[in-house]
Amino acid sequence: MNLAAAFSKPSIEYGLLSPMLIIFGVALVGVVVEAFVARRSRYLVQTVLALVGVVGALVATVIVASGLAPKGDTSGRGRIAVEGAVAVDGPTVFIWGTILVLSTISVLLFAERHLEGGVTAFAGQAAALPGTAAEREASTKGLEHTEVFPLMMFSIGGMLLFPAANDLITLFVALEILSLPLYLLCGLARRRRLLSQEAALKYFMLGAFSSGFFLYGIALTYGYAGSMNFSDIAEAVSGRIGGEALLLAGIGLLSVGLLFKVGAAPFHSWTPDVYQGAPTAVTAFMAACTKVAAFGALLRLFYVAFGAARWDWSLMIGIIAVLTMLVGCVLAITQSDIKRMLAYSSIAHAGFLLTGFVGLHTVASFDGNQISSIQAVLFYLVTYGFMTIGAFAVVTVVRDAGGEATHLSRWAGLGKESPVVAGVFAFFLLAMAGIPLTSGFTGKWAVFASAVSGGAWPLVVVAVILSAVAAFFYARVIVLMFFSDPVGEGPVVMVPSILTTIVIAVGFAATVILGVFPGPVLDLAATAGQFIR
Repeated sequence: MNLAAAFSKPSIEYGLLSPMLIIFGVALVGVVVEAFVARRSRYLVQTVLALVGVVGALVATVIVASGLAPKGDTSGRGRIAVEGAVAVDGPTVFIWGTILVLSTISVLLFAERHLEGGVTAFAGQAAALPGTAAEREASTKGLEHTEVFPLMMFSIGGMLLFPAANDLITLFVALEILSLPLYLLCGLARRRRLLSQEAALKYFMLGAFSSGFFLYGIALTYGYAGSMNFSDIAEAVSGRIGGEALLLAGIGLLSVGLLFKVGAAPFHSWTPDVYQGAPTAVTAFMAACTKVAAFGALLRLFYVAFGAARWDWSLMIGIIAVLTMLVGCVLAITQSDIKRMLAYSSIAHAGFLLTGFVGLHTVASFDGNQISSIQAVLFYLVTYGFMTIGAFAVVTVVRDAGGEATHLSRWAGLGKESPVVAGVFAFFLLAMAGIPLTSGFTGKWAVFASAVSGGAWPLVVVAVILSAVAAFFYARVIVLMFFSDPVGEGPVVMVPSILTTIVIAVGFAATVILGVFPGPVLDLAATAGQFIR
């Protein structure tokens, strides 16, 4: 047999993959910078390189989106690239744009130095044990871990590949590319090093465990369908020639790996510990961008590969949605740490998103357009991302002698110390609660209406009730800030540099605009169309 004749050169559409290629290219250049650029210059070089890379990828995403289909044509909007391994369609580029915009302001949080006295919030020397002379020497010399920027770029690259993956192997590779850098980033806090390292270890161990479930699910699904490709799996599911147990077991195990990344119960146990222990800039980046990417992958897997089996998995997703909302809303009430409270809030929002996930029909938007359950979830992800990053950015400026003052008692009287900071944070909390004229209300309206139109009204009733419960712990923090007397010396608000100020301002502006004028983003979500095979 002539092997040369049997081998055909793979077809790779580099133009469609340009946003990912730019991000991975910048990540590799960042590694070279760490090897060859003088330590005193690395911070500036890495910051500029990361910003240029993310903005360049965003521009490439716009170009890719404009070339997917003729203007006004949303049928078959997209192309399958890289021998069927990657699908670049309307939802893909919408998710890419969302991730890259959120990543751009996350880079600014990573680059903040003013709050820590001229250095970033990341450990000066990660290899030094907490409390040792080596760590004190690194702090005295003002050493910085600028490796965080290429690590962030690698994670962003994985996030872009995750929702675009069109076969199970590519999906797993993307999952690991986005996860491994995050495990490292979570353990690099300059302050509270032991808590940070504990968070990183928990995240790594539980993440590896969930990846094992995911791999076993891949094996079972391949055994059922005889293929890793989503379109082939969909064809096998539509045919339904026996093997029901194998298919259902595969769906269940694959769900474990993806639901772990979105922080859904009962796979949520890592979330509060990691959100609390990780550097707050990493927490903000992870809370917003990872959830967007993971829900994008979840949507593609279930709507494309397992779409014909939706009556088998919709009940499972509905039960998990109820459990997730219950855990997030109830346990958030008991928290005394602001970052842990926001972690349980993130879990609750995952439940609200899963509520819209089970919707199967179109819903009416505010301007009379029709959007599907997919677009409702996409819009919610945009609103959630901006208000979450903005809220965590505010957390970084409320401080005490030990660094960030995350205990709720330290936030008492913040409205008297700094009415602007307290007011902005209160607005983010109101948006998370879903108060009208905020983006949170618009996002919840979209996913709840989607679920109702899909026949899941009992799920929406539970979601509305638990939304009222969630409003309690948000209101508790607002009351604490404005109507309680300071404890001891009271909270101290550090004036951030222009970097963190931009993050807070962008998050605030987006939360206001998407609440009052949601039409343009809803139109973009509607224009994205459906997933292609």
